[in-house]
Amino acid sequence: MAAECGGSDATSGMASNPVVGVCADILIDFGGTVCFSETTEMMGAEHILARRACNEEVARRIIEIVANVEKAANAVGATVAGGNPTPGNMAGGLSTIEEKSLGCILKGGTRPVQGVLDFAQPITGKGLWLMDTPGHDAVSVSAKAAGGSHLNIFTTGRGSPLGNAIQPVMKVCANAATVAKMSDNFDFSAAPIISGLATKEAMGQDLYRLMIAVCSGQLAAAEAIGHYEFAIHHIGILD
Repeated sequence: MAAECGGSDATSGMASNPVVGVCADILIDFGGTVCFSETTEMMGAEHILARRACNEEVARRIIEIVANVEKAANAVGATVAGGNPTPGNMAGGLSTIEEKSLGCILKGGTRPVQGVLDFAQPITGKGLWLMDTPGHDAVSVSAKAAGGSHLNIFTTGRGSPLGNAIQPVMKVCANAATVAKMSDNFDFSAAPIISGLATKEAMGQDLYRLMIAVCSGQLAAAEAIGHYEFAIHHIGILD
């Protein structure tokens, strides 16, 4: 299972991502593998992920990949925080990159981080893995698909129709207004958590059962609509 977030708002970190995190923990405890990415959206929370690393080398790599993103931005006179959160994120209630990142990493659950993968590197081990990718949704989803993930659970608050050419992309949203406007795009609503009618633990179990149904042939909403986006990030130096 891969996990992704895009078009995030305040409900993403409050409900959608925690529900996916519960689902991720269940899968890992059954011997499965979970991978999430978007290095730019670990910034400000990398120390928390590093504390969950299975060893010192993995902890060092987590800190390193986040530092490298900031160095690359600085090299061209920019900063990651200068463009993140995006205007859409801020309109949805997110104020800083740290706040966004703290919500973002919740979709990885609570289990130890087993390792850090390069962009599109094959995911060969069990447990929780990080992949070093940009924050662009289509690129990040495609990278994890190339790495071998069978299904992607994608959280959004502002809304996103993104699918993938290789794997099903399930959409989770906890913003009731967005769910109402884009109901045909979503597989799972976590809005009851925001209204106090459900817990992340109960909804995480429900999401896990839905994930199994999609893995068994039930179409995800993006598949039914016909969204099959795919994007590849350039690696290396342009000639």
